[in-house]
Amino acid sequence: MAALPPYRNILPSAMLGSMLQNVAVVLLDGVHPFELGVVCEVFGLDRTDEGLPGYDFAVVSAEGPRLRTHAGFDVFAAEGLERLDQADLVVVPAADDATSREFPRDVLGALNRAVERGATVLSVCSGVFVLGAAGLLDGRRCAAHWRHTELLAARHPEARVEQDVLYVDDAGVVTSAGTAAGIDACLHLVRKEQGVAVANGIARRMVVPPHREGGQAQFVARPLPRATSDSVGGVLSWMERHLDQDVTVDDLAARALMSPRTFARRFQQETGTTPYRWLLGQRILLARELLEGTGLTVDAVAARAGFGNAATLRHHFCRRVGTTPHAYRRTFRPDGARL
Repeated sequence: MAALPPYRNILPSAMLGSMLQNVAVVLLDGVHPFELGVVCEVFGLDRTDEGLPGYDFAVVSAEGPRLRTHAGFDVFAAEGLERLDQADLVVVPAADDATSREFPRDVLGALNRAVERGATVLSVCSGVFVLGAAGLLDGRRCAAHWRHTELLAARHPEARVEQDVLYVDDAGVVTSAGTAAGIDACLHLVRKEQGVAVANGIARRMVVPPHREGGQAQFVARPLPRATSDSVGGVLSWMERHLDQDVTVDDLAARALMSPRTFARRFQQETGTTPYRWLLGQRILLARELLEGTGLTVDAVAARAGFGNAATLRHHFCRRVGTTPHAYRRTFRPDGARL
């Protein structure tokens, strides 16, 4: 299998038309430093020297310029809520007492205005309760930390709270589960707006998986975990290297020296998904990378990614990505739109 070109070489076309350039983080008193740091790391660090995009990034105070953190130190945010009116993405990190307190009305109003004008709003962990208070969860699917899902559903009965997921993206409102799931949600938005290469480049710098599944199993499915079992882990590595080959559970079980039933159960336990869904997710990711980063025809992409033919690729690609391979290529590789 031929190596993909370096990600920096395909960023210019992937960046065209991006609606993710201006990012603002809203801080409430008692903000949690880790959740804030996640957003700062993804969007606030200048990586343009590596060909990655730069963001117009701001930290905004919702309750006065000086705020305490739940770790016992203070942070200072000079910008006010008016800054949110310029943002393509507004992020609400977790804060103390977010599950029980009242939130400033001007904050809730600013979040609603952001969604109304087409911006994306993202919550990290208990920040979802701020979005709920703003009425942004009504009629939408949403995610929360597993400790808070029942409370969130009881407080906002019009919300469709997804159990055991890392994040949910529903009509411009993105909600993520506890703590590190904010990384998954942020990278999902980068991937959605700016393509696989950009998201993978940022993840590489952060030394995190570009996307993961397990624990709170991911709703926007794209598996990447490594199993703790040596047997299953070895099969995962083999599957990654042979995505273009037709395999069955029986084949994989034999490679792991297990019965098919034992292998399927162990695989589910270790990865949070089935062998079929894991393999399908990996093939879709490879197809996206090839559509962005190479001049291969769609038929060749389908063969390289293990789908066999363009019709099968189109079927699965539309179901997973929400668009056709040709349309995806036009969005993220305009110079290859004729291929």
